[in-house]
Amino acid sequence: MVRTEISLFLKNAPGELGKLASLFSNEGINIDALTIQDASSYVKELFQARGKSLKRIASAASYNSMRKDSAEFALIRLLADNTDKAVDLLSKYDYVFDIIPVIALKLDNRPGSLAKVAQTFGEEGININYVYGSVSSPDEKCLFVFCPENIDLAANIFKDQ
Repeated sequence: MVRTEISLFLKNAPGELGKLASLFSNEGINIDALTIQDASSYVKELFQARGKSLKRIASAASYNSMRKDSAEFALIRLLADNTDKAVDLLSKYDYVFDIIPVIALKLDNRPGSLAKVAQTFGEEGININYVYGSVSSPDEKCLFVFCPENIDLAANIFKDQ
């Protein structure tokens, strides 16, 4: 299933994630998936240069390859249950962010489930730029988020999942 991922920068400081999560919570926005990593100031400058238009100035793969060893900023990637509302809220509070389509799949929580999906990407010649996922219990499905280089082809392959 194609979802819209929000990538945003936070200062890598105590309390910043709590502020963001509270902002979403106060507006009734649920975070379905989240990952955080260090981000270089160079990548942050690219996001800022793009401005509020949400027009990408480099490919998603380029953003990933431009990371340097820096912990001044945190790059957060997330899926929200109401992306439009989340984007409006982030704009209102002047967060630096970008949006991109990703593939979000619910996988069975058993050995081989991720392997099968990853092999399908490979067999179709689709590179995966990054992936993150989790599960809350052994009896539940896992939610995995894939950022493929070819979103249209990936969306077609996984349209029934």
